[in-house]
Amino acid sequence: MELNVKDYPVLVVDDEQDNLDAFRFNFRRAFQIFCAASGPDALEIVEKHDVAVVVTDQRMPRMTGLELIRAVSDIRPDAVGIILTAFTDVDVLVEAINLGHIYRYMTKPWEAKEMRGVLGHAIERFALQRENRRLADQLREYTGYLNQELHGAFDFGNIIGDSPALREVLSKVEQVAPTNSTVLLRGETGTGKELVAHAIHINSPRERKPFVRVNCATLAPGVLESELFGHEKGAFTGAINQRPGRFELADGGTLFLDECGDLPMEVQIKLLRALQEREFERVGGTQTIKVDVRVISATNRDLEQMIEDGHFREDLYYRLNVFPLHLPPLRERLEDIAALVNHFVAKFAKNAGHASPGISAPALAKLRAYAWPGNVRELENIIERAMILAQGQEIDVSHLDFGRRAQTTPNLPAHAQTEGRDASSIHGPEAAGHEGSGGSGGSGGSGVPHQGQAASPIPISDDLSRPLSERLLDSERREIMAAVEKSNNNIAGAARILGINRSTLYYRMRKHGLEYLLPTKVALGKSSASANAGSDTGTGPGTNPASNNLPQADTVAPSPQPTTGDATDSQPEPAAIAHASGSTSGPDGAGEHADRPSAPPPPGDGEQRDSSHNPPNGPDGDNVLQPSVRGDFSSQ
Repeated sequence: MELNVKDYPVLVVDDEQDNLDAFRFNFRRAFQIFCAASGPDALEIVEKHDVAVVVTDQRMPRMTGLELIRAVSDIRPDAVGIILTAFTDVDVLVEAINLGHIYRYMTKPWEAKEMRGVLGHAIERFALQRENRRLADQLREYTGYLNQELHGAFDFGNIIGDSPALREVLSKVEQVAPTNSTVLLRGETGTGKELVAHAIHINSPRERKPFVRVNCATLAPGVLESELFGHEKGAFTGAINQRPGRFELADGGTLFLDECGDLPMEVQIKLLRALQEREFERVGGTQTIKVDVRVISATNRDLEQMIEDGHFREDLYYRLNVFPLHLPPLRERLEDIAALVNHFVAKFAKNAGHASPGISAPALAKLRAYAWPGNVRELENIIERAMILAQGQEIDVSHLDFGRRAQTTPNLPAHAQTEGRDASSIHGPEAAGHEGSGGSGGSGGSGVPHQGQAASPIPISDDLSRPLSERLLDSERREIMAAVEKSNNNIAGAARILGINRSTLYYRMRKHGLEYLLPTKVALGKSSASANAGSDTGTGPGTNPASNNLPQADTVAPSPQPTTGDATDSQPEPAAIAHASGSTSGPDGAGEHADRPSAPPPPGDGEQRDSSHNPPNGPDGDNVLQPSVRGDFSSQ
């Protein structure tokens, strides 16, 4: 701390004028010096000037140096005393130093260099004492202001309002505050549960003890247990030191458990014992710790329903629900909106450093007409936003921005509506209607839809009571269908749109029954006429099974050639569509359509279905069904 020593006067008292002249000669340029020849003269100077250091001779007529220092301390308590004496007075002065009457003593004759250092240290001591006294007075004043603000006959802190619903709650708060009973605060989010808990604490006998808060919803189960009950060194990875929990910190005071409905089940068990026995063990410890804590809990959840669902212990519920208080939402006490608005306007105006702008009557009427799903917390945010927009002017209707979009569909989020509109443009038959459908002809109801085939849109349910897993599956199904349509039935392109592998997309399409969207292997470069004429060569779908003992349904169409044109150019004629059950890409038959259910062959060619039970006699084993698919035919 940089000090200008000339701002701190030094008083020198000695009955010998030579000593005073010597002091003035050595230090008049560095310090502000006042001289006195006796004790009474020195006291007159002390009364006129704010003396920082008093340097006095011990042996003087009418008043000794110690007596003078004591008299000066009554007038200037912060003044620092230094005694000049001979060796014979050392014992007396040492005792005075130990009692705190003087700062130090120096023997005669003194050296100028040593005296200069002593005076500098004495001035620093005086400055520190004066600053400490100033800070103590300021803290005392501030503490008194806080006590006046928070402790009236019965003060409710920052709880604002005078509606009948709120008065009923505050009346119960006033009754339960002087007791040690456990309190359970119920109400929607933003209704001021923490303010009520603090009001109970500051009006209880525990007001001088800690008020400790814990938000149970923000901590993981393991962390929450350590936060509540503490842990020992080495209890888990990262526990390098012993740490007391919130119960220990709140000993003698109040522990506020916010969002107690989110307590994990394993923590509920330990909390129940702490409430019953007022004792617990730290995590990883064996020592039982006893505490005296009043517990106030709060939640916006339906604890009774959670008990029926098995998510909250019934015995813990009765321990917490000793004195329940239900805080009304803001929409049930609209009479308090004017008082709340004035409070928030004054608060934010003080923070901004300007006068309160006020609010117009139409704006206040609009605030009263709002439903307030966010309660008082939402009102506070809206007023702060309005004051920023008003820029110091009166708050008007144009400054009120509620920031909530109107719900166009009841009980349906906006993103679900968007998904519904996207999915409604995707036309495709339901998978259930095509599994096992017969025929590959254009009128045979093939499992593969024709180009431009119309289909009903996937229905979107607005019943949010369904399980989340079912709604997620529906959303995934719609996303897949939209990606396939956007890529013009190109599976690789759809996989890129969705950001997944093509094999993963195949799996998910089969999972959702969307096999009918998979592309069918067709014989490209051949007209439908040549396909029908294939019966003479035994290569087309119309091949007579008697010529090679191979059933028509088992025929495998050649793989399509790569094309670069539009996806519509690769659409096959209805007669050229092969059945997925026979399409294979290798000896094991694990091609794109290996899992697709087989469909019966088209009728009309005079084929006997009993021939399908005979072992195939085709020349190429890869183009026939193996016994592992149809069974063991060696006995036939």
